[in-house]
Amino acid sequence: QVQVVESGGGLVQAGGSLRLSCVASGNILSIRDMGWYRQAPGNQRELVARISSAGLRNYADSVKGRCTISRDNVKNTVFLQMNSLKPEDTAVYYCYVDYGGLRHWGQGTQVTVPS
Repeated sequence: QVQVVESGGGLVQAGGSLRLSCVASGNILSIRDMGWYRQAPGNQRELVARISSAGLRNYADSVKGRCTISRDNVKNTVFLQMNSLKPEDTAVYYCYVDYGGLRHWGQGTQVTVPS
């Protein structure tokens, strides 16, 4: 069984930065994709960024140039560095890992950027 736990959310003023972390634990040999989605109240969950096992990255247009995703394959950890945060970045951020043919989700971490 794979457990996924996020951390690093919080309240930050517009223009500030946050670094989200996510660690996967369990009987894990090799994780494929890792990434982050977010969901704001009343909105659908949307992809923020993803990174493949080879290090290929994709970003949502709304965060390009402001966010950087990275991963540590030894520690089964993925990070999301978010800079120049905006009120529209307010959402619950969910981490996922693709392993064993399944997508495993974390419980989410709240990011709030007051307007």
